[in-house]
Amino acid sequence: MKKMIQFIASVVLLAFVSCADKPTIEGLWIVERVKVGDQEMTPNARWMRFNSDFSQQSGNGWLQHSYGTWNFNAETNQLSVVNENGIKDPAEPFKVTLENDRMTWKRSEDGESVEVTLKRSDHLPATYGDELLGLWKLEDAVGDGDYFGTEDAKVGKANIFFRWDGRFDIRSGKGRIHGVYNVHGHKPEVELIPYGDNVNRAFWTIDFNKNRITLQLLNSENIVERKFSRIHEFPE
Repeated sequence: MKKMIQFIASVVLLAFVSCADKPTIEGLWIVERVKVGDQEMTPNARWMRFNSDFSQQSGNGWLQHSYGTWNFNAETNQLSVVNENGIKDPAEPFKVTLENDRMTWKRSEDGESVEVTLKRSDHLPATYGDELLGLWKLEDAVGDGDYFGTEDAKVGKANIFFRWDGRFDIRSGKGRIHGVYNVHGHKPEVELIPYGDNVNRAFWTIDFNKNRITLQLLNSENIVERKFSRIHEFPE
């Protein structure tokens, strides 16, 4: 009888250890790479959160834009995701491979292979747009442009304010310029779209270096570059 009890206890312990070691997709995951056919199409700071009640949320950076449910078939290792505020997914479920803190999804979409690589995380990533938010003082200007003059950096008061609601405000020797901005979803680029007809819309690359950024004008024959540092008060 004693041996039987020990045997049952051992079986229960092994079952518990097996369940404890079994990987799960529950938690927060960051998309590291998206490959469609031969092309890499990785979105910036894309994430998904799978909850134990089979609800899920997803977004980019600090913005959540989708929510719904998920279902994982443990026998076939297939994952289905339904977004209640999104467009119906016509493709087949993803085939999932889990290994430690990495997860891979594979399936076919419109005749092309799709592979998504994710890593587990304990915090949301920041998009280029999240890093751009705030008040920036002009430190250096190279080349002629519509928004800032080359002399503005010497004066030390010119600045640009990227607001959370997608609007920007510029104060420079060229006056006050207001408008909306759009950050690219896949690469560090920002489009400035000013109100009115006095200033043209413009596309800029963004180079981030801690609390400094460099904007370089795209589609220009000459180099037009603006360097900024983060500040927390508007210059007097």
